[in-house]
Amino acid sequence: MSSGTDTRESVRDLPQATVTRLATYLRVLGVMADDGIHIVSSEELATASGVGSAKLRKDLSFLGPNGVRGVGYDVARLRSRIEAGLGLDQGHRVVLVGVGKLGEALARYGGFGRRGFTMVGLFDSGAERIGIDIDGLSVRDSADLVGACRELDATIGVVATPDDVAQQVCDDLVAAGVRCILSFAATPLEVPAHVEVRRVDLAAEMQVLSFRSARKTEADAAPAAVGIGGGSPRASRSTSTALGSTKNGSVIAP
Repeated sequence: MSSGTDTRESVRDLPQATVTRLATYLRVLGVMADDGIHIVSSEELATASGVGSAKLRKDLSFLGPNGVRGVGYDVARLRSRIEAGLGLDQGHRVVLVGVGKLGEALARYGGFGRRGFTMVGLFDSGAERIGIDIDGLSVRDSADLVGACRELDATIGVVATPDDVAQQVCDDLVAAGVRCILSFAATPLEVPAHVEVRRVDLAAEMQVLSFRSARKTEADAAPAAVGIGGGSPRASRSTSTALGSTKNGSVIAP
C-alpha cells in the first residue's frame, strides 16, 4: 500500500475487537521505540500485547505487508501503519467537558499528546472551576461550548459531567459538528447515526475483571484436582495460561 489513505480504507470495516487490539499493539510499539528497540518479532510483540502470535499476524495483515519473514517488524514503520489505519496520522483536537476530579485527572494526563490527541479546550459550568488553569489551558464556561468547539476545530469531545447534564452536553457537541464522543456518563447517550460514541463504564469493567478472576481461580485449582487422579499438571498449566491471556484488554470494551 502506498499511503495512509489506502491503509485507512483497508481497515474501515474491521471488527471492533481487532481495532482495540491494534490500539494495544500501538501502545506496546511506543514503549519499545522508547526503549530503543528497532525490530520486533511477531512472537515478541504478541507476548507483550497479551495475544497469540497467530491472532496478531491476522490483525496486522489488514494493514498490508509489514514484516519480513525471519527478520520481524520494523517498529517505526509498523507504528506509522497502525496510526494511519486508526486515523491518528491526521491528528485529533480534543475538548473535555466537566472538570471535576475525573475530568481534571484526564486533562492532566500527558499520554494523549504522544498518541495523536491534542487537548485544546476544557469546559465546566461551575463558577469555582471556570477560569482555573490546568496545564496551560484555562477552563471555559460550558455555556459557550458550541461556538468554542467550532472555533477550536474540535474533532473529539469527552463528556465527564454528572449524568443529568450529559445528554445536553452531548447535544451541544453534536451541534458544534463534533463527530466522535467519549462518555463517562453512566447512562447511554442518544446521537445521530453519523456520530460515534464510546462509553467508558468503569463499574462494568471491574465486573468483567471479577468474572475473569473467578474463572482463573477455578482454572488454577484444576492442577490440584488433576494431580489427585494422577493426571498431567502440564496440560492444566496450559489451560490456565490461555484463560489468563486476556489480562491486557482495553478499558473500553469492544
